[in-house]
Amino acid sequence: MAAKVSIAELRALGPTPDTRLGQHFLLDANLLRVAVRLAELGPEDVALEVGPGLGVLTVELAEVCRHVHAVELDDRLAAPLGRVAELYGNVELRFADALALAPGALVPAPTAFVANLPYNVATPLVMESLLGLPSLERWCVMVQREVADRFFAAPSTPAYGAVSALLQLACARTGLHAVPRHVFLPAPNVDSALVAFRRRPEWDALAPRFAAVSEVVHAAFAHRRKTLANSLVLAGAATRGAAEAALAVL
Repeated sequence: MAAKVSIAELRALGPTPDTRLGQHFLLDANLLRVAVRLAELGPEDVALEVGPGLGVLTVELAEVCRHVHAVELDDRLAAPLGRVAELYGNVELRFADALALAPGALVPAPTAFVANLPYNVATPLVMESLLGLPSLERWCVMVQREVADRFFAAPSTPAYGAVSALLQLACARTGLHAVPRHVFLPAPNVDSALVAFRRRPEWDALAPRFAAVSEVVHAAFAHRRKTLANSLVLAGAATRGAAEAALAVL
């Protein structure tokens, strides 16, 4: 394998981050290694990275994984990412909107989602990957600290909501690592964290019903000051009779 490309080289090739796209480039080598460790990656893994930026995490993934799908929206990053793809034959680069990718577009199918996610789309990317990418077994994503806390918030706490309920139904958290602001370019105005989780063993039984469950859960949290039955009715998820009958069984 070619000599490992350095963060300094990739930074020199890259443009100024565009914060309108949620870009905050991670430039700390130690944290890159923490992400790989928390993701529990091995030589048979196929990694999906959304928003690779300068490609510094892409390099770490390519060193460990069988294949890396790097999906980037900003084609201004063609130079540094092209350099990584040139050096590592197992990196497949796509300039596309990850939210618009067809589920079958990634071949081989990814087993791990590891990324410093653009903060403005982090939650929908994670939630849509649950059903949209059934081959995924593990996630390790950099997000705002409040988002990481919301993902695995306890019931009856202020942070607990529909996303918390659904993600915890599907996955179990396996790691959390706080990340200081100064390791990013530019430094964000929020705290960040790496959060790692994996699918629960019972996912196969849940998957066919997850979309329906998601609709009910979102309806239940749509009107927090209402009773659960009233929330379901107001959200159009059920008639009052159906909602009350279902809740009576619980």
